[in-house]
Amino acid sequence: MGCTSSMYAVGRKKKKLIVPEVVVFVPSMPIPVQSDLQRPLRGLIPKDLADRLSCIRNQIVLVAEDTGGSAITELRRALEEYLSILIGLVKKEYGLEGLIEFKWKNLVDGRHEMCASNSWYELLSVIRLMAMLTLSEADSILIPKDLSGSGIRVVSSDCKRDAVDLLLKAAGYLEFCVRDVLVRIPPDIRKRFPKDLHDGVLEAISIQALGQGTEIQLGLAVECQKATLSVKRRLACEQLSYFSQAYQCLSGCDMDADNGYGKKHLWFIKWKFLGAKGNEPSGHVTAVCCFLAAEQLLSESKKACLNFCLAAPVTRAPPLWGAMKHLHQKIPEVASRKSQMYGYLLEQENALQVLPDLPDFQLSLRPDDYQLPQIDPAWDGEKWEVQGQPLKDHLKDSEDEIETE
Repeated sequence: MGCTSSMYAVGRKKKKLIVPEVVVFVPSMPIPVQSDLQRPLRGLIPKDLADRLSCIRNQIVLVAEDTGGSAITELRRALEEYLSILIGLVKKEYGLEGLIEFKWKNLVDGRHEMCASNSWYELLSVIRLMAMLTLSEADSILIPKDLSGSGIRVVSSDCKRDAVDLLLKAAGYLEFCVRDVLVRIPPDIRKRFPKDLHDGVLEAISIQALGQGTEIQLGLAVECQKATLSVKRRLACEQLSYFSQAYQCLSGCDMDADNGYGKKHLWFIKWKFLGAKGNEPSGHVTAVCCFLAAEQLLSESKKACLNFCLAAPVTRAPPLWGAMKHLHQKIPEVASRKSQMYGYLLEQENALQVLPDLPDFQLSLRPDDYQLPQIDPAWDGEKWEVQGQPLKDHLKDSEDEIETE
């Protein structure tokens, strides 16, 4: 029996552990949970409209759960169709805003995050999911691939430019959430939101997307021989400004107390922020100070990267490229050489050891301007008939019944 057990044990294959590589960090992937949309709307809107609303939402649930959110094109198409119908529920003239209890959960851990009887909450969650899918798409095309079979993984310049467009699109979704949707949700409901729905977190992700878009532009400039030093320096300063703003937004949201993706998100922003602080000034003493400071920042950036990768769920960092590859190769060597050559000046000119302020450039990248789609034509209430009578009369009868009671 022992031999038989051993034989089966030898033949059993171990499941290979796959640690995903992350270029664009997607904090969490929210998906809707099946909810009863038809019963609360019965007799208030045409049955075929309520059926469509419920059917498309259930389709989003099934596709998201079956594919783990990887069917981005199919999900985006369904979300856009659902959104055009959902808009009707937030229109005041229909009076349907608080009738349905909408439920959402985190795709990764399956835990129910939030449920609320508020159509603006559903709208917020849908647009947020569209933003996360767009960030996920940007991440997928920025993962280096070995297309030639040479063993060298690369990302084409076209993919990098497409990724910038996607990042701006995602930033636009999130900016719309903060500016036009969150303000319409009652404070008592917002108090129950998980941290990743707070305005500071949504704003941080939006700015993070702009920072990574600038990071890609800087990488392309470093690889382009025609790009001037002033262009590279401006992009580097803008990148630092974006990640500094994102870090400040996220730091004010008490993410350390979050048991979900909060800590990992904070480490990601810190890693990017520290990596963006390297710069190359002129002047011997100032240069020595700055290169030594840059060397220390790169060391701290590596530690932040390691902490990000090890924070649950465990991930891998992509290979260095562009500006970061250049800085990791150049700064340690130049810092060592300049400190040997001009180190004696540091002792003579202690006052100059203060690092110079970076120039304050106007930021170039802006989120795409997102607007809600047109409301579905099925919401043309003048053509509605519910249970053999016009909708307006049906609602009037309901009000009369309430008054009589």
